[in-house]
Amino acid sequence: MGLDANFQYGQTPLDEEEIQGLLLPTIATHGELDEFEQQNIEQAVLWTMGRAFKSKVVFSEDFVRMIHKRMFKNVWAWAGEFRKTNKNIGVDYWQIPVELRSLLEDVKYWYEHHTFSPDEIAIRFKHRIVCIHCFANGNGRHSRLIADIIVEKIYNEPVFTWGSAKLLKKGEARLLYLQALKEADKGDYSLLLAFARS
Repeated sequence: MGLDANFQYGQTPLDEEEIQGLLLPTIATHGELDEFEQQNIEQAVLWTMGRAFKSKVVFSEDFVRMIHKRMFKNVWAWAGEFRKTNKNIGVDYWQIPVELRSLLEDVKYWYEHHTFSPDEIAIRFKHRIVCIHCFANGNGRHSRLIADIIVEKIYNEPVFTWGSAKLLKKGEARLLYLQALKEADKGDYSLLLAFARS
């Protein structure tokens, strides 16, 4: 049977080869997939708790990939690997390493020169990495976890609440989140900053 390729609005569709990377072939619905992914993500979050991370580690390609792998390694064979196809969002797949390197250099500069507040550095990083869309799946959840790591582990601030809602499901919180992302696409981060702390 297998998982179908129909994804809801705001989700990145997977191609057939990416779906073949599902490590749990008995999953048939997106609800089941969401549940198993969430269990894996919770393990990744637990792994980060009680650990200290230095900025030079967090602001590295190895860390970006490792966090994605920890979040999805029990669900997807390609967890932590950059996507190999173009999607409805993100840069062309062959540009991912260059665009990510540029983002990492920018965030190091922001950090060293206190260019923005801790929240804004984390949110700008989150937004840019989603725009790059490094991975075939899980980019939004990955970007939110890394933003939480930046704000908590580097700046010793509370993690974001992200509207205190499950953002995978249709609903008001998801619509507000997607609207905030669209405004950030235009250079206005105020809605996304407010949503992250709501």
